[in-house]
Amino acid sequence: LDKTGTITYGNRMAADFLTAPGVDPTELAEAALLASLGDETPEGRSIIALATSSYGITTPDVTVDLLVPFAAETRISGCDIGNRRLRKGAVDSVLRFAGINETNAPAEFRQAVDKVARTGGTPLAVANGNRLLGVIHLKDMVKPGIKERFAELRAMGIRTVMVTGDNPVTAAAIASEAGVDDYLAEAKPEDKLAYIRRQQQGGRLVAMCGDGTNDAPALAQADVGVAMQTGTQAAREAANMVDLDSSPTKLIEIVGIGKQLLMTRGALTTFSIANDVAKYFAIIPALFVVTYPQLGALNVMGLSSPRSAILSAVIFNALIIIALIPLALKGIEYRPASAAVLLRRNLLIYGLGGLVLPFAGIKIIDVVVGFLNLV
Repeated sequence: LDKTGTITYGNRMAADFLTAPGVDPTELAEAALLASLGDETPEGRSIIALATSSYGITTPDVTVDLLVPFAAETRISGCDIGNRRLRKGAVDSVLRFAGINETNAPAEFRQAVDKVARTGGTPLAVANGNRLLGVIHLKDMVKPGIKERFAELRAMGIRTVMVTGDNPVTAAAIASEAGVDDYLAEAKPEDKLAYIRRQQQGGRLVAMCGDGTNDAPALAQADVGVAMQTGTQAAREAANMVDLDSSPTKLIEIVGIGKQLLMTRGALTTFSIANDVAKYFAIIPALFVVTYPQLGALNVMGLSSPRSAILSAVIFNALIIIALIPLALKGIEYRPASAAVLLRRNLLIYGLGGLVLPFAGIKIIDVVVGFLNLV
């Protein structure tokens, strides 16, 4: 499952600017605004809005030598203005651009990143060349009730994995809040695709939920691709189906309906096969007992005569077909459980039931036929 827009609402907004040591808040706000000029995402627009509304920064009338648009592959945007090389984006991408090892970054900078990440927010770093200016706090909300729904998926035997471009600390915080089984952090589109292929090569069926253009390759590769209605056109076209409610836990209904169809078909088949056993015990002795008297031993139901045995089997068969029509239309009720538990329950009810019911039913009809003297 993709995180932003799928597990969370996806409307991440810039909430605060946290400066690095020796950096003025106005300098950070201006750098963040300029570095977001090439970022057309809602997050990029929110950074410009925060710098404008809270810090009074306006876009300066300057000549931009190079505009770096935001891309899911690079996870960074920015611009070059004179001798200023401003960049804003994922912390690891900005540190790589600045040529700074994470352990060599200022302690205050690392603490700010950690503080944002531990609250479930997304930290974005801002740099001017090899100088770190600070951190932008992007805030998002996990969709309510999603943890309980993921627990239902777990009861069905489905493992949930959150895939996000966020750093591991943020990913861990969101994963814990959402209740997923595992997470993949700092993932690019190709990482999502590779992860799905590895799972498929291991013999697993994989469903993917996403809403972004960067999710499209993974949605197309998955065995079942579910795009959010609020997602991009590319995501909706790559997916097998579109969830109009934009809820990733719609997989519960998808899996539930699929399993209900399989269970209903399996139950009817099992019952039909088991149901035929009693008919053989009624019809075979009736047809061949004159030629092979030994077959009389198969008349375990003690049917009154060969004619009565055949008539009783035919009447029971007609009645049982009518009785099974409502079951076929309504379907077997599905309750979240493992495949082994469902198999045992259906074999007990429809296998053993299909074996015992015809013996009792045919015998009762035989008694009624004899009482009414129909043969």
